[in-house]
Amino acid sequence: MRLGTLRLAVPGQAPEATVAVRVDDGHAVEIPGVADVGALLAADGWRALAAGADGRRHALADVEPHAWAPPVLRPSKIVCVGLNYRHHILEMGRELPTHPTLFAKFPEALIGPYDPIVLPARAADAVDWEGEVAVVVGATARRLDDTAAASAIAGYAVLNDVTMRDYQYRTAQWLQGKTFEATTPFGPWLTVADGPLTGELTTDVDGEKVQRTAVDDMVFGPAELVAYVSQILTLHPGDVIATGTPGGVGHARTPPRYLRPGNVLTTSVTGLGELRNDVVAEA
Repeated sequence: MRLGTLRLAVPGQAPEATVAVRVDDGHAVEIPGVADVGALLAADGWRALAAGADGRRHALADVEPHAWAPPVLRPSKIVCVGLNYRHHILEMGRELPTHPTLFAKFPEALIGPYDPIVLPARAADAVDWEGEVAVVVGATARRLDDTAAASAIAGYAVLNDVTMRDYQYRTAQWLQGKTFEATTPFGPWLTVADGPLTGELTTDVDGEKVQRTAVDDMVFGPAELVAYVSQILTLHPGDVIATGTPGGVGHARTPPRYLRPGNVLTTSVTGLGELRNDVVAEA
């Protein structure tokens, strides 16, 4: 089952109206009274509610790309993992970690799966791509073991942790380079977990493949990450864990390569869908 969030065009209504949808073959079916996937996951029996929804139907062919919002509009937490793919760790000249490296994003960073990535005028000299799998939590998680943590995962989506390298490396703390507003595409929908995460993650810039790695190259898998983070704080339905990026980032190239206005950034994961984002300069 796939679950997404659609922006509804309601003239004169602010903030914009949204609705959670179940994405069937060829259609997005509204889940009445539910504004986004985050609100759905907070409801008791959310799987049955989503599976049984029979609201207004939208032919996918008729849905404009920018009508798709991030599946979860405002997660209470976006926990990100650094250095979690063996290949990427080695290309950055580091040793394999014994514990996850964690940092945070804030909801203002998120954009829809087809929204433009706006390069901020004062931080656009070293903007890098980082294709990732996003884990979305579907139940309250506190001090879980790996088995319980696996059961707390609602599903997975695609995310690109677009990073301002010049800001990231100003200090030893990465936060300032990781959470610029409106720079992190997320979606296109939540694919509900029905087994182990498998497949391949790829990132393209203007059609050129710059990242390609099997997701089982992760040092710490999804359940391990949920369990670890749950020792530190309580995770709530709709919270997001970005599981880290594989090798192939622009900053690690010789010479380094960064995103520029006019580029098209495409991020995909087998079975989870694809993000496609134009890179534009800030007005």
